[in-house]
Amino acid sequence: MRIIWICVGLVALVFIVFGQTGEFDFLNFDDTSYVYANPVVAKGLTISGIGWAFTHVHSHNWHPLTTIVHMLDCTVYGLWAGGHHLTNVYLHAACAVLLFLLLIEMTGALWRCAFVAAVFAIHPLRVESVAWVSELKDVLSGLFFILAVWAYVRYTRAPSRGRYIMVAAALALGLMSKPMLVTTPFILLVLDYWPLGRLRTQAQFRGLIIEKLPLIGLAALSCVGTVIAQKAAIELMEPFPFSLRLGNALVAYAVYLGKMIYPANLAALYPVIPGGWPIWKVIAAFLVLVAITGAAFVQRRTRPFLIAGWLWYLGMLVPVIGLLQVGEQAYADRYTYLPEIGLYIGLAWLIADWAAKWRLKPALIASVASIYLAILAGAALRQTTYWRDSITLWDHTIACTDGNYVAHNNLGTALLRVNRYDDAAGQFAIASQIDPNYAMAHKNLGQYFLIEGRLDDAEKQSREVVRIQPDSPVAHSNLAGIFIRQGRMDDAAAEFREVLRLDPSDASAENDLGAVLRRQGHNDEAAACFQKALALRPDYANAIFNIGDLLLEAGKTQEAAAQFGDALRINPDFAEAHHGLGVALLRLGRTDDAIAEIRQAVALDPQNATFQNTLAEALKLQQANAAPAQR
Repeated sequence: MRIIWICVGLVALVFIVFGQTGEFDFLNFDDTSYVYANPVVAKGLTISGIGWAFTHVHSHNWHPLTTIVHMLDCTVYGLWAGGHHLTNVYLHAACAVLLFLLLIEMTGALWRCAFVAAVFAIHPLRVESVAWVSELKDVLSGLFFILAVWAYVRYTRAPSRGRYIMVAAALALGLMSKPMLVTTPFILLVLDYWPLGRLRTQAQFRGLIIEKLPLIGLAALSCVGTVIAQKAAIELMEPFPFSLRLGNALVAYAVYLGKMIYPANLAALYPVIPGGWPIWKVIAAFLVLVAITGAAFVQRRTRPFLIAGWLWYLGMLVPVIGLLQVGEQAYADRYTYLPEIGLYIGLAWLIADWAAKWRLKPALIASVASIYLAILAGAALRQTTYWRDSITLWDHTIACTDGNYVAHNNLGTALLRVNRYDDAAGQFAIASQIDPNYAMAHKNLGQYFLIEGRLDDAEKQSREVVRIQPDSPVAHSNLAGIFIRQGRMDDAAAEFREVLRLDPSDASAENDLGAVLRRQGHNDEAAACFQKALALRPDYANAIFNIGDLLLEAGKTQEAAAQFGDALRINPDFAEAHHGLGVALLRLGRTDDAIAEIRQAVALDPQNATFQNTLAEALKLQQANAAPAQR
């Protein structure tokens, strides 16, 4: 009965701290590409969407099961952010309960297991994983990790092929949720040592390694897939030398320890320190790690839980410790979601050992533990509030970190969404000053200048983006767009040609180049570009429309009408195509049909003066045609 009440208490703790996220918004930090601005995901769970999840990489990750659950959330909740947040809360609560039950299964130490699970459930370092919709992958992979370990424990008690397959299946599902679980075979080997007691001799060690080869194979496949998926992100981080990454990894291990003990100033993103950490910090971190490792090793016979918990922590962090740098963070709170369980286990058992040695009363231990958990819950409750919306999150992140150009840029984009344009521009400017080579800040500042009509300033910022990313088709395309606004068609055409040199398969660039050439009066060249765009993307409604518009201009009205009709079959809400078809039908003498099409164009774009004028002329023509019939 006590086990049931402890499970209920764990769920209650999770909802006391994280239940508030049901009122939170999406964030402008991966939630766009993961959920609400991803058209495939936002459509909900479909057969084609499931296929897309397994065959596509997005946000430099391949985690199809996570993507499918995001799709399922969109089916259930639509784009209500609170529902997506609550899915994370449900999964985290399940992880806390299952972790408790797993530890009971392995050790039978009721209150130590309950304490570990409670700390895991509400430690402030959990906030990022639970309160951020995009980190569904953390709680989902955590669920399958715990299930995989539990299946392994059952397998060790009564080995069978079926039970081993259950371990492999749970691990595979976990890897498809987040590839960080590649170190799971190592964690299972650690558990073989303690508490399972299967690792005592060198012969046993060899046998246990052989036993795990299929699991190691799964992890290896996941590693290869992850490196392929994150290739672009890894290349962006190539300027960071290995010595810097090694130093950062050592410091990160120590920082996570510090934040576990004193979880203050937690931020959404901790930027990489330019030039690396001071050497004294790297040495100090190294000495701390060596000292703890040595102490745990020395006590491995009398207190095996220390070395087991410590190796769990060290080993599970390896994929995300930064030796292979992905992203612009020096470290991240979310990476501690599963690794710090090992530390909680080691500390809980050590405290129990000390309590027995010093004959402390259970009531005293329970009181201290309760106070500690209450402090953690209060800190986590407060930390969770910072994830309410993007402005609150990035304001807090800037307050907790120095030189955080990503946070300033993201705060700027959040301010843009609420029409605080000048404040947003200030944040973009700060970001570009902190790191003059941060292309995103220049791009966003250029967008602000475009909104303000300051075309020369917008051009300057776009040129900065091209300087930083000379091989980026998007950078050249954006600069071309500014040249069009300035009326500099030759320069715009040159930029679009550069886009096509960098990416010959860019149908949009072919279409846009054609539009520029047409404005220059080069209709034949424009037509060739539109045809190339259509060859690259047969369902490209814009290119079809442009071909129709050229035909209409050339007096080939029937052919033009056919093109506009094709464009509308692909995109029924294409206002310009409705208008073009209406004009063509007017010329063909089908006035009533023409008015219907033009009315549709006006309904789709009521502010378009051209559409309004065409409709007025068509109505006059209809009246003129009707007058003789009335007479």
